Amino acid sequence: MSAAASLRRALWRVFLQEDVNFLLTNRIPRRYATLFMGWYSRLEIPGLSRLSIAVFRLFADDLHLEEAKSRRFKSLHAFFIRELRDGARPIDPRPEVLVSPCDGIVGAAGSLRGAVALQAKGLDYTLGELLGDPDLAARYRDGIFVTLRLKSNMYHRFHAPTSGRVRQVRHISGDTWNVNPIALERVERLFCRNERAVVELEPEDPSETIALVPVAAIGVASIRLHCLDRVLDLRHRGATTFPCDAQVARGQELGWFEAGSTIIVLAPSGFQLDAGVVHGATLRVGQPLLRRPVRQERTNA
Repeated sequence: MSAAASLRRALWRVFLQEDVNFLLTNRIPRRYATLFMGWYSRLEIPGLSRLSIAVFRLFADDLHLEEAKSRRFKSLHAFFIRELRDGARPIDPRPEVLVSPCDGIVGAAGSLRGAVALQAKGLDYTLGELLGDPDLAARYRDGIFVTLRLKSNMYHRFHAPTSGRVRQVRHISGDTWNVNPIALERVERLFCRNERAVVELEPEDPSETIALVPVAAIGVASIRLHCLDRVLDLRHRGATTFPCDAQVARGQELGWFEAGSTIIVLAPSGFQLDAGVVHGATLRVGQPLLRRPVRQERTNA
């Protein structure tokens, strides 16, 4: 084992201790730490950028830069939001399948209990609070939810699980708690506290409309969507709805996080989880996530 690999493992053993991890990522001024990281990551100073990326890679397992379109980055920000080469994420072609919008690790997933979803063992949250709209929450009552966590070393762009139209984006300002498993087990209603956006994809059949909820976190409270002419970040206050009108194809890029975070996918009653969507599984963009409801064809008597 190389010296760099040995150092990385030693650092991770310390950092991954629950109390140390929680203290370092949540018991600090999260807002100011996030604003600082946003500023620092955009500095285009060649030597500093190379050093920052090298230090990050000490902590990053399974970082596949061979997938990237370019391996030269002007800043740490450019490194985090790197694009992939064409064909790196094939999209499942089956029409009954909705694909994963991002590379991520499956957290809680399953059937909603009315309008209540599971955050972690013993901790729930309501869709009304997550979405900031009780009427919108009612659309997904008794449906399906999947939580996908993007680690910092993963591909940070996210894509459309299905073809459809985006008519508006609702941005809800909030905190920047870390969204790792340790925090999810300790902080009640964490997803409902953090900065987030609500993006609905409306296909030809409006009854199959799904919602994506990108949730920001410490160091990551900035969400960029191609359908909007602005960045959603900590400068916004409260809940704001931005109108838009964008038609997207399945697998088309929707936007990106500045670093890793979480996307919650909501689907109405009748959808089913794909067999491979189990707690702890790692999914990539384009792999099966959900299956559409089976429609009974009407026949003439």
